[in-house]
Amino acid sequence: MDLTLLPVHKIHKLLREKKITVYETVSAVIEKIEKKDKEINGYTSFYPDEALERAGLLDKKIDSSIPPLYGIPIAVKDNIAIKDKPLTCGSRMLQNFISPYSATVIQRLEAQGAIILGKTNLDEFAMGSSNETSVFGPVHNPFDTKLVAGGSSGGAAAVVAYGGACASLGSDTGGSIRLPASFCGVVGLRPTYGLVSRYGLVAYASSLDQIGPITRDTLDAEIMLQAIGGFDPNDSTSVEKSPMNKSPIRVKDYRIGLPEEYFGDDLDTEIKEAIDYVIKVLTPEIKEFVRISLPHTRYALASYYLIAPAEASSNLARYDGVRYGLRIENGETYIKTRSIGFGSEVKRRIIIGTFVLSRGYYERYYNVAQKVR
Repeated sequence: MDLTLLPVHKIHKLLREKKITVYETVSAVIEKIEKKDKEINGYTSFYPDEALERAGLLDKKIDSSIPPLYGIPIAVKDNIAIKDKPLTCGSRMLQNFISPYSATVIQRLEAQGAIILGKTNLDEFAMGSSNETSVFGPVHNPFDTKLVAGGSSGGAAAVVAYGGACASLGSDTGGSIRLPASFCGVVGLRPTYGLVSRYGLVAYASSLDQIGPITRDTLDAEIMLQAIGGFDPNDSTSVEKSPMNKSPIRVKDYRIGLPEEYFGDDLDTEIKEAIDYVIKVLTPEIKEFVRISLPHTRYALASYYLIAPAEASSNLARYDGVRYGLRIENGETYIKTRSIGFGSEVKRRIIIGTFVLSRGYYERYYNVAQKVR
C-alpha cells in the first residue's frame, strides 16, 4: 500500500483504526519528496524535521474522535503566509523575506492537526498559467517532465499528483488552481469569493483572489474546504454567514444549466465525453438539464486582463525597496529595486495595469471591463 497516493479520507480512516501512524505516513511522503522533487521542482522550501517531530507528538494523541485532517501532510503555495517561514511568491523581490504571522487558513489547518510539509513553487506573484516565471525555475509535470504543470499553482498541483503531499493549498485569480489541477490529473476547487479568508494571502488582484484546495478526489476537496472556510473578521470580504451547508440536498429540485458557449469546437473530445457521461448519469436524478446561452463569455478573458493587471499595479506598488523585501542600495533605490526585483511577466502586467488606470483610459478600459464583469 502506497500511503503517499491515498486520499485524505482513507488515511484518516486508517489512522482512526490505528492501522497506520502519523509518523509512518509523514515519513513515506518525505521519502517521496526526496526521491522525486529534484526532478519536478514542486517545493521552494521543505521542513522534514519539523514535520516528523509534529508527527511523533500527534501519534501520542490519536483516538477515534480525531478531526479529518489530523496528521495529514499538506503543502502550501508560497504566496500564503506561515509564521517564521519564507514567503517568496516565487520572486527575487521577496526571496529572503520571512513571514511574521500565519494566514487564517494555516491557523485553521493546524488547529485540526494538519502537518505543513513546506511551501510550493508558483509563477512569480501568481501571474502566469504555466509555472515558468518563478525565480526558482519551472515546475515540471509529474507525468511527463518535458511538459509544464500549469500555473500559477503548479507546484501545489504537482506535489499532490506525485505523492509529495496528501493535499495542498493554492490560490486562484483567473484559473490558477483549476488549470494546474487539470494538467496534473488532480482535483482543484476555487471556492465562492468570500467563503475562504484571504488574510495572509499576498495580493495579486484583490477582487478576484481566492485560496482553495488541491486534492486527489472530490471528497477530499470538501474536507479541506470545511476546514479552511468560514467567516474571518481579518478579511473585509469574508462572508459573515457561511454558506457551507452539511445537510443533505434534494437533487430532484435542481435544474442545471449547460452554457452553449462552453461546448465549442476547441473542447477536448475526452473532456466532452466525460461531461456527456455525467449528464447521462444525472438526468434521471435531477429536475432537468437546461441549454442556456451566456453570450458575454467571449468578453470574459479580455475583461480579466484589464481588471487583474490594474489591481496588480496598485497592490505591487508596496514593493519599493523601503518597507520590506529586496532593496538595491543606490541613488535610485525605488527604480533599481523594482527593475531588478520583478521578472518580465510581472513588469508587463504592472505596465498594462498602470496604463488602464491612467487619465483618459480609466473610463475607456477599466470601467468598461468592470461593467462587463
